[in-house]
Formats: sequence, C-alpha cells, structure tokens
Amino acid sequence: MPLVPEPSSESTAPPEWGASASPPRRLPLLRALWEIIQTLFIAGALFLAVNLTTARIRVEGSSMEPSLHDGELVVVSRLSYRWGEPARGDIIVFNLPLDPGRRLIKRLIGLPGDHVVIRDGQVWINDALLDEPYIAASPRYSGEWDVGPDEVFVLGDNRNNSSDSPNWGMLPIDRIIGKAVLVYWPPPEIGLIPHYDLAVSPGT
Repeated sequence: MPLVPEPSSESTAPPEWGASASPPRRLPLLRALWEIIQTLFIAGALFLAVNLTTARIRVEGSSMEPSLHDGELVVVSRLSYRWGEPARGDIIVFNLPLDPGRRLIKRLIGLPGDHVVIRDGQVWINDALLDEPYIAASPRYSGEWDVGPDEVFVLGDNRNNSSDSPNWGMLPIDRIIGKAVLVYWPPPEIGLIPHYDLAVSPGT
C-alpha cells in the first residue's frame, strides 16, 4: 500500500506584513533618475563656477619665450584683480584693444602714472632700472612712454619678436581678463607660472 506523505508542519501561506517581511521595493527607475538629475546639477554648478573664476588660453607664437612656449595651455585667474590690483611683473591675459575678439598674453611692465624708457637694451621705470632675468634677449629698439590713468604698459618676454605696447599703445585696465597662473598642457610643462616682483620707487 503506497505511503501517503504527512502534511508538512511548515506554513505555505504568504507571509503577513510584519517585522520579518520584506518591504515593497521602491521604484528604482525614479531613484536613478533623481540621482542623475542631482549629478547633472552639481556638474553644471561646478562648470559655471570654474568658468566664472577662471579662463583658459592657448599660447600662440614665441612672444613670451622663454617663460611660455607656443602651444601651451594656460589657466587664467579672473579673481586675481577683483581681490587685488595688477602688479608690475605679472603675466596677464587681455583683449587686444585694436581687436577685442583676440586675446593676448604679456608681462605687465608699467603701471598708471609710470614713465617707461627703453634704451641701450634696458628698461627703466621712473628712472629705476628693471632687473629682468626672464627675457629672451635685450630689446633692440628704444623709446619713451607715459602710462595714463587706468592704463598699463605691457611687453612680451621675447622683446624683439612681440607685438605689445610699443607697437599698439597702452592697455586699458578694463581689458584685462586675469592673471596667468598655471600651465596645464602639455604634461612635461605642467606647473605654476613664476611671477616677478618688479616694484620700483617713483623718481629713484
């Protein structure tokens, strides 16, 4: 006679809601969508903050040799001159007065009110000789310039191969985009850009 299995003592009824029951699953699609929205919002905020505080420029040509080289990519701080004043010796990026759509990078040499003289291959500010260890070669030209209010006088470090203030005049301060602070490409050249303190005393 075949054996009839005894009824199992374990309950096969569906579990009732309680401490041991699993809660219903939340909608994973909505959660994933919300996380994507949050990520996009944070990325957009960071992108906006970076672009409001910095700019990027590609060095074109050899006018800033040996300090900067053709093709290098540079980070520019837009905040440097909101928190402080342009300083003699800074490397700055600006919109060219004769062509506002073009950006150049040069070294700031003369401040408002300065009298700039270039003679015998040397630069004088208010009768004080500048010590310039960063230039490619001594300038082969000469001249005198007075820097007006709200203007600066800029020169490329490669003095004899640069279009700068002796060519097109003074640079209005409001055309300055910011201070060049970092080379970020190519990798072998990555690093902070050195700036020099070229402070002089008027009339010395």
